[in-house]
Amino acid sequence: MNESDSQAISTSPEAAEQQGARELLLETASQIMREGDQVDISLSELSLRSGLNSALVKYYFGNKAGMLKALLDRDMVTIIRSVDALLAKDAMTPEAKLRRHIGKCIDTYYAYPYLNRLLMRLVRDSDEADARKIADTYLTPLGVAYERLIRAGVEAGVFRAVDPQLFYFTLTGAADRFFSARLVLRHCYGQDTLTEELRDRYREHTVDFIMAGILARKS
Repeated sequence: MNESDSQAISTSPEAAEQQGARELLLETASQIMREGDQVDISLSELSLRSGLNSALVKYYFGNKAGMLKALLDRDMVTIIRSVDALLAKDAMTPEAKLRRHIGKCIDTYYAYPYLNRLLMRLVRDSDEADARKIADTYLTPLGVAYERLIRAGVEAGVFRAVDPQLFYFTLTGAADRFFSARLVLRHCYGQDTLTEELRDRYREHTVDFIMAGILARKS
């Protein structure tokens, strides 16, 4: 089979339809989690909302856990790629890189507020080998990236020597906690919707707050 034949098969109407159904299942699952502020779904609701037979979950993903892992991969890759792209930008200062990354994290968690809870659930519910694979795929790259970013800032004299591991928990906690706290907003502040305006305010607040803690103090 030559390259053109292979391309024709991969872009056939049947292949495109299958890919569309798979992506629709993932996007519907994502919508259910966002709207319900949860990290679980029922296959009956997924079928009703997507208009697809729930048996397709087994066909495309093996089972519901496999679908949740595919959803995590779809959403978490945004953060991984963004930090990798920043590390490759030699023209940007460490401070500019970190500011942009923090802002990107806030935007990602606004789009997928279940992200960290889904990650922790999959790690908790997986066997040791699968849990290690999830950690190596999503957590270790971030830890390495933060170590490199912070070290570059320290060497440039603009960052304090903070612990990269603790920095991960600080940033992830700040992003995850706010966008998974709609009940607090509703009952304490009378606000039931996470608007783009609120996201923008929180992004600016979080960037300034975290950077104030890591920037080197001038004597």
